[in-house]
Amino acid sequence: MALEHLPASPHSREPSLAAVRAPFQPIRARPAGAESWPRRADRSRRWLRLFIACRIGTALVAAGLLALRPFSDQDPVLGAMAVIWAAWTIGAVRLSPRLASWVPAWCLDVAVTLGLVLAAGEWRSPFYLLAVSSLILPATALRRRPAIAAALGFTAAYLVIALVTGIDWGTLGSTARLESFATHLIIPLLVVVALAYGSHLVDDLEDERRHSEALALEAERRRIGWELHDSAKQRIHAAHLVLSSLAAENGAPTREPRLRIALDELEQAVRDIDASLTELRTSLGGRRLEEAIARRAAELQAAGGIEIAVRGSTPALPTFVAVHAYRVACEAMVNAVRHARATRIEVSVRVRDGRLDLAVSDDGVGMPPGVPPGSSTGLRSMEARARTLGGALLVGPAAGGGTRIELSAPLLGGEVRPEARTPS
Repeated sequence: MALEHLPASPHSREPSLAAVRAPFQPIRARPAGAESWPRRADRSRRWLRLFIACRIGTALVAAGLLALRPFSDQDPVLGAMAVIWAAWTIGAVRLSPRLASWVPAWCLDVAVTLGLVLAAGEWRSPFYLLAVSSLILPATALRRRPAIAAALGFTAAYLVIALVTGIDWGTLGSTARLESFATHLIIPLLVVVALAYGSHLVDDLEDERRHSEALALEAERRRIGWELHDSAKQRIHAAHLVLSSLAAENGAPTREPRLRIALDELEQAVRDIDASLTELRTSLGGRRLEEAIARRAAELQAAGGIEIAVRGSTPALPTFVAVHAYRVACEAMVNAVRHARATRIEVSVRVRDGRLDLAVSDDGVGMPPGVPPGSSTGLRSMEARARTLGGALLVGPAAGGGTRIELSAPLLGGEVRPEARTPS
């Protein structure tokens, strides 16, 4: 192997920094319009607690107002219906959070709650606040203009109900009555505008946090790359030159097998560092996880003549999760190419129930008998990344022979204890 020459001055870092900095790929901005409309269900989950708290509070307020005013024959029935509907909607969104961003569910909720207002027979209904709470999920899931349009539609429907139930235009002329009616009409719009603006700010903060994570990871990769290139690699070069000169003085290195072994180890160390630098310089670059893995798989396939198939797809993942999952996949593929003598590697990725599932399997020789999983540096590195994500790494035999490595990790950084079990 031809080794690089040492720099003229070991204290001069500028040439090395330029050499290491150039291959790094810049972080690409997310393309406009990448989000779906309405926004993804995982982004609306943060507002479920607000919806549940408001739904409970407005149901209790409705029950209290019914108890304080003179009873009519239908009040107990309407009160029971309001409580049942509140409990049912809370249970529905807890069991299936996707309902929080499902338009038909919003329409049904608005229709039922406004129906209670209509059944109460007056525009100042005890169920008015319960109906307004039905706007929380649309306001936080839709973009601002559609959300404002939904609020205007709600206000128009409420105005129709007020006209149907009857408005005493004579008493409405008084200041107090007029202010009360105007307040009932304007509250839905104010609630929606405030929630939509707050949701937009939270989304911007989340995007900024992810971008900051990406910049921090990029900076850390650069720092490690510089240290490997300018410190460890140059010291290995120096040691190789010293041993090479010693071998030249003592004749052929075959006279001293240990010297030849030392030189071979140094050359292998340089190759390993070069491979590590290549990994560090390889960024996701704004690509989705499966796209980045497929690109790395194509490089390995071209270099090693091995068939690598990448299946599955993922949504836009948090940078922290995507980078660690990408490193695990690359380490598993490299191990299979270098050590397993495999002819085919299969990689699968998917997101299900708020978790990322990644699997890498090969048809190679499998794990050596008697060697516990996690005994190699590569496996320890993958296990450490899994723990960092709050997930679990499972290593075991693949169907039909070879090795299968599975990573399962939460997307939202939840603390999940790794379980010691064998993959099926």
